[in-house]
Amino acid sequence: MDMSVSGVRGRGGARKATVRAKARARPVLGWAARAGFVGRGFIYLLVGVLALQVAFADGKKGGGQADRGGALQEVAGRPFGAFVLWALGLALAGMALWRLAEAAWGVSEPEGHRVHKRLLSAARGVFYGFVAYSVLAFAVGDRGSGSGASDKQSRDVTAEVLGLPAGQWLMGAVGAGVVVAGVVMAGRAALRTYHDQLRTGRMPRRERRFVDVTGIAGGVARGLVFAAAGVFLLRAAYAYEPEKARGMDDTLRSFTETPAGPWLLVAVAVGLGLFGLYSFGVARWRRT
Repeated sequence: MDMSVSGVRGRGGARKATVRAKARARPVLGWAARAGFVGRGFIYLLVGVLALQVAFADGKKGGGQADRGGALQEVAGRPFGAFVLWALGLALAGMALWRLAEAAWGVSEPEGHRVHKRLLSAARGVFYGFVAYSVLAFAVGDRGSGSGASDKQSRDVTAEVLGLPAGQWLMGAVGAGVVVAGVVMAGRAALRTYHDQLRTGRMPRRERRFVDVTGIAGGVARGLVFAAAGVFLLRAAYAYEPEKARGMDDTLRSFTETPAGPWLLVAVAVGLGLFGLYSFGVARWRRT
């Protein structure tokens, strides 16, 4: 048999096997993704509530920690808290698995097979894998990822990066990247580009309006928080002082230091809560 013909047949067989594997895995990955969006929404909703508490406490450290660790601490103190933590961790692990599958097989949206979209899915998969690990670690008793951990982790990682050769430039590049990511998040939310990822044609008008209101307000607020955190990383790099880096809790508290006082934090907190509600809508209508 001609080797070139057998090679073509081999590649064709491999492609067919991949298509069959995707078809079998798609329903499972779809449910994993939807569970992950629900988990993400639950955490953002809790962070928004905690940020409101911080705002009405005038940003003082005596309030609760408005970050993922603070949200986990809040859940742990409630009835059935351990069960909820395990459910959250597994849901976010499902999100990570779905994102990594997107990286391998392509994204379910227009031009989803482009390299940059698959790389972005891979980065998101790694991120959600880390978040899932931290939640599950908290569930089994490791409180190192608990309340206030995001601020300490930001300072520790910044100190390690600044200690590397050309670390100041590297940290500056990371900070600039986070600022750009925040601006892009806010811009995409304002332009409603998330419509490309949703089954908008099947959505009732009321639910579409709900997704747009929560998606725009929530996405802009989320982007603002990311951009502000990036600014603090840039300041830490410029001053060569890791202490200037801030996690989510300290970043949110910094909004009370603006001329708007606690009211800017109130607006951002409401926005983060709305992003949580938007995530619930995405869980239902996302193309997977």
